[in-house]
Amino acid sequence: MSRASTKKITSLTKAAAVIVALGSEYASEIYKHLTESEIETLTLEVAKLDRLSPEEMQEIVDDFYGLCTTQKVISEGGVLYARNVLEKAFGPQLAASYMDRVSKSMQTRSFEFIRKGNYKNLMMMLQNEHPQTIAFILSYASADQSSKIISELPKKLQIDIIKRIATLESVSPEIVSIVEAVLEKRFMSVVSVDMTEIGGVNYVADIMNHVDRTTEKYVFDELSKSDPALSEDIRKLMFVFEDILTLDDTTIQLVLRSVDAQDLAVAIKGSSEEIKQLLLNNISSRARENILSDIEYLRNVRMKDVERAQQKIVDTIRALEESGEISISRGMEDAIIE
Repeated sequence: MSRASTKKITSLTKAAAVIVALGSEYASEIYKHLTESEIETLTLEVAKLDRLSPEEMQEIVDDFYGLCTTQKVISEGGVLYARNVLEKAFGPQLAASYMDRVSKSMQTRSFEFIRKGNYKNLMMMLQNEHPQTIAFILSYASADQSSKIISELPKKLQIDIIKRIATLESVSPEIVSIVEAVLEKRFMSVVSVDMTEIGGVNYVADIMNHVDRTTEKYVFDELSKSDPALSEDIRKLMFVFEDILTLDDTTIQLVLRSVDAQDLAVAIKGSSEEIKQLLLNNISSRARENILSDIEYLRNVRMKDVERAQQKIVDTIRALEESGEISISRGMEDAIIE
């Protein structure tokens, strides 16, 4: 049977054939390194192996042996040494095939510590590196990690890095291994001093987005007295009732369509004149007359009720933003209808 005939056999079937050839004792050792999903998939394939002939099984096992040998020789002796040994053992054509397949496999597994790491830690490690080094490392990182890191680099450096990644040429496994060892040690030192991210301004802003209006107002009033800078930093990361003044008319009109008329009347009752006029100017003449009439007849409204009504409007704005119907920029400089 020719070696080319095994190309019709899937990689999964080949893996199952190797498991069978190894025997239950060795197979069980391999299973210890697999996920539950992989074990299930592989076991199902093993159950269907009766369609393979003895010749096919032998060829698959021989191929597996060649790949294992290649990986061991490359890891221990380097590319040049491996090519010499493998050509003597398998011939030039098969040796080249094995080396190409193993090199790709090694590239996939290299720098696993980077792909499992936090992109912020990776950013700390890379920020002072040469652009070529950054490009090389990002070529092994996940697309998600690379995109976040590139977006935080200076504009000129972004283009440079992207060009370098696009034009990277193959690097020998022994060089990759050396660089990987050095960077892993450096990465671990970065991680060791980088405490787990807990709390922080972003977390406080998230908390404030979920508290009632009364608590929110109290916290900001008090915080503005003791630490105005921190108060402002938190406010920039969230939306509060007073930020309605920063919204454009189209956005306000869309918001008010989802607000109960009674809640709007109560909210306006306790609002500043500026906010009152802004809201009234963005409803129809008839609705404005009704709201003003409701406000006129509102007596002895508790501040707690006003704050609750205002919070409902803020909740509506946040819900519309989450659904994608409106987009509010950080810092509240602008609002855009999607």
